[in-house]
Amino acid sequence: MTRRSIRFWFLMHKWSSLVSTAFLLMLCLTGLPLVFHDEIDAALGEDYEAALAGPPSAEAGQPLDAMLASALADRPGEVPLFMAFSQDSPLLTVTTGPAPDAPGEAMTLLFFDRATGTALGPAPTGGFMDFVLTLHTDLFLGLPGMLFLGAMGFLFVLALISGTVLYAPFMRRLAFGTLREKRSARVRTLDRHNLVGVVALGWMLVVGATGIINALADPVTESWQNGELAAMTARYAGEAPLAPADYGSLDAAMAAAQAALPGRSPQFIGFPGGAWSTGHHYAIFFQGDRPLTSHLLTPALVDAATGALTDAREMPALNQALMLSKPLHFGDYGGLVLKLIWAAMTLLTIWVLWTGLMLWLRRGPDHTARRVEEIAQGSAA
Repeated sequence: MTRRSIRFWFLMHKWSSLVSTAFLLMLCLTGLPLVFHDEIDAALGEDYEAALAGPPSAEAGQPLDAMLASALADRPGEVPLFMAFSQDSPLLTVTTGPAPDAPGEAMTLLFFDRATGTALGPAPTGGFMDFVLTLHTDLFLGLPGMLFLGAMGFLFVLALISGTVLYAPFMRRLAFGTLREKRSARVRTLDRHNLVGVVALGWMLVVGATGIINALADPVTESWQNGELAAMTARYAGEAPLAPADYGSLDAAMAAAQAALPGRSPQFIGFPGGAWSTGHHYAIFFQGDRPLTSHLLTPALVDAATGALTDAREMPALNQALMLSKPLHFGDYGGLVLKLIWAAMTLLTIWVLWTGLMLWLRRGPDHTARRVEEIAQGSAA
């Protein structure tokens, strides 16, 4: 590498790191409790599934029409927005709101035991985990906050790539992983920063890339709604949205959808008028029966008035990438062991970010020129 190219990569690494470090530290600190959200909910007594016994709500239980009627009786004057199922317990949730296109802050999430039909009350809101999740995903700024954090994730990936490009020539004159313990404190910190960064590089790239994809969730969903969903329901274009009073049987709609997608398990239902459906359909989303495909959803659109199947097809590749990225980002694939690995990698990332910041704060005169020369000497060795 020439000194000119080394300088280019060094400045890219320097500024992409500096601009994003504060926000990346925040994302790491908030991401740690989110990795263990199930365990924290259980410790706070908010794990409703643990107390329920019976078949999973995705497989059996009280009629869906009865469960919906119970939810609407609890929230008079509101309309159904979503119904979600558990693959592990009888827990069933119904989300209601004042209108089919109600914003998130106007929604109410209700818990039910589908095995018995018992109402368990509304989900707790405004707790610690809700605060942490909102801070982590959008800084309480909605879509602009999500896109901003996505940009910080992009800078993080640039910092990782540029750091790797610089590490290779720099280490040509040293054995891999060498820690120069007899050198100055700055050199010792730099060696540890580089070594830990390389050890955690693969994990950081995965989490950074999936974080960028997650930040695009709203635009990706809107793109699917305007493209694939519109194509699936083209013959309904121009018709007035169905009034909630005219919604037909959920059980009949589920039967029609399961006949079209046998062997799959329902994950949630989007009611007419929301972002996940149209003004005329129940959108019933099914997941696969394997660990990987369980995170890939296939929608079946059922005419909410007649119960007749309109269409069922796989979602586009970009939407599938989004669905796979969410559990991978938080380590939700492999139980507690994987969560502990995710936590350890997060702590290492915090250390890399912090030491990088300290190296910059303690920089001497002509810092850039000196570092470029150090790397160039390694490249020429």
